[in-house]
This record gives sequence, structure tokens and C-alpha cells, in this order.
Amino acid sequence: MLSIKNLHASIGDKEILKGINLEIKKGEVHAIMGPNGGGKSTLSNVISGREDYEVTEGSIFLEGKNLLDLAAEERANAGVFMSFQYPVEIPGVSVSNFLKAAINANRKANGQNDISAHEFLQKVKEKSEMLEIRKDFLSRSLNEGFSGGEKKRNEIFQMAMLEPKLAILDETDSGLDIDALRIVSHGVNKIKNKDNAILVITHYQRLLDHIVPDYVHVLMDGKIIKSGTKELALELEDKGYDWL
Repeated sequence: MLSIKNLHASIGDKEILKGINLEIKKGEVHAIMGPNGGGKSTLSNVISGREDYEVTEGSIFLEGKNLLDLAAEERANAGVFMSFQYPVEIPGVSVSNFLKAAINANRKANGQNDISAHEFLQKVKEKSEMLEIRKDFLSRSLNEGFSGGEKKRNEIFQMAMLEPKLAILDETDSGLDIDALRIVSHGVNKIKNKDNAILVITHYQRLLDHIVPDYVHVLMDGKIIKSGTKELALELEDKGYDWL
């Protein structure tokens, strides 16, 4: 599904990623942990195509397609979704209208007709019930006046509606209370299937109690220095990063 080889990336004159190698297969959940400033969010931004970063070496392929040849919107149309740490507000654009526009843009890029009103409403009903989202939520301006938990839940709702091949969750658990964490995690677990892959970036073991990863990687100083199963996250919670 996702193949990253010897990835180096910089912002300005500062090299942040210093040779990342990562393979994620269909149906897998991978978690990346590590201290602040190690390159976790940079990696997610580089995969999704944020222009601030310059890739100086290496490759990123999604199902054989070279993502480095594609602009950010083309990567999204190829199946890459990123849940942001700090989702932006778009006053005057409702959640529902935003989602319909996003779905139709994706369908157009892939040679499909616009989604019908009936199909869209059925999909909204199914996914909102799954994530315990009230109907009035859909008519609100995108993220405007949303609590931290509502913003994160909305991001997972977008992911459920768009059905990406690769979902990147960048510190989705940040600022969530226990109930919001449960609902968001439940949604992620419902979306996970044998044909997609999920990359979770987090500081905390508590998220991985709800979204159980197949593999955990520790990213420090721009490199993955250790990989293991979910037990590695428990060890990090107990010992911190100094022992690595």
C-alpha cells in the first residue's frame, strides 16, 4: 500500500527527516511515536504534500503511484487523507456542503459522475450514526465555534465519508476527553478494513488502547530508530524515550 524509502526532507535550511524507511500493507494500522521535534508531523505533512517542505532524497509510493510527482490535491484524489492537529475554520460553509463538494471533486478526478442527492443523504445518515453525530451538526459552519472534540470528530466523519486508501491521523487524540476519545476511536475502528491502511501519530499510549496498532515505530531526530508490536508502546509509556 504505502512504501517510503530513504526519505529526506527539509524546511528552509533545516533537515528534519533523515532517511525514513516505512512499509504499510493493506489492512494494517501503524503508529508512530516519539518526542517533540523528532519529525512525526513533518512526515505526515510530507506524505500529504504540504508545500513548505522540500524532499531532497528518497521516494513515497502509494499502490505503485509516486506521490512526489503529485500536488496535494492530486494525492487526496489518489486516496490520501490527513486528519490535522489543528483543523481550520471555514465560516459560511456548512459541514454538509463541504463534504459534498469534497466527494464530488474526488469523483470528478477519478472519472466518475457527481454523487446523487439520495446517495449522499444515505451515506451521511450511515456515517453520522456510526460516529454519534447529531443532524444539526451538519448544518453548522465547518469547525466554526467547534470544541476540540467536535473538530476531531468532524475530521473522522470526513474520513468516513471520503473512504480514503490511506488515512493519516496526526495527534487526533490531542485535547480529547475520555468520551470523545472513545467515539473517535470507535469511528476509526469502524472505517478500518482489509483494503485501506491507517497511520496514527500520537504521543500517548491511551489512544492505542482503543485503536490497536499492528506495528509501532519510534521516530527520533528524523529517523525511525525502533519498531515493534503494540507492546513497544507500553514499554515507552513505562520507560520514556531515554532508554532507546
